[in-house]
Amino acid sequence: MNALFPSLLAGLATALGCLLVLFAKYPGQRALAFILGGAAGVMLAVVTLDLIPAALKTGSPLQAVKGMITGAGILFLLDRFLTRQNITLSFHKDSAMRRLGYLMAIGIALHDLPEGMAIAGAYAAGGKLGPILALSIALHNIPEGIATAAPLKMGGLRYRQILLINILVSLFTPLGTMFGLFIIHLSLGHLSFLLALAAGAMLYLIKDELLPAALSRHLLWCWLGVILGFALLWLAIIIAV
Repeated sequence: MNALFPSLLAGLATALGCLLVLFAKYPGQRALAFILGGAAGVMLAVVTLDLIPAALKTGSPLQAVKGMITGAGILFLLDRFLTRQNITLSFHKDSAMRRLGYLMAIGIALHDLPEGMAIAGAYAAGGKLGPILALSIALHNIPEGIATAAPLKMGGLRYRQILLINILVSLFTPLGTMFGLFIIHLSLGHLSFLLALAAGAMLYLIKDELLPAALSRHLLWCWLGVILGFALLWLAIIIAV
């Protein structure tokens, strides 16, 4: 049960990103590149320094490979589905922007399920991995909230409706954690698979979402964010040992 509250906070970071769009000044291109790059660096450190070693420690290499392929495959299929849907949209009408926002919300909610399962696995593994993973997912969820709220705002939806949609999306992270805890309760043998699933999902997010989005905004500030994010998590892991 200790994993549920951090998972809820990580999920609510999506709503924080929404609030930035609704009430705060939209961040500039350099700031967005730095934030997205930092999230990628944090995730990369979690994957390489914690998730993969923990998956190998709690299970076989075959389990780890299967988990990573499954995690990356789930997000790959979700992205392909959303890409097909978005091709048909016309971006000149409010209704089209609302449809885009709804599709983004659905896709992000589905993305959040395996992320919640990953938090469950990390807390079940014990030690520092759980809080670090929850923090990295929270950092990743802030830009997701921005991505969901922006088209809905452009589509003319009321602020309270946009916020409600993002809060509902936020709940999918703790929902995934509850499902992950249930699976682990059935058998601890699934722990290695869940940790590797999280690693695969996060590597896909880094390669196909965070880095391209950051690089398209500003090359230098993206890589500064990546380096700083990785370094901060590396130092946090060293201090926690």
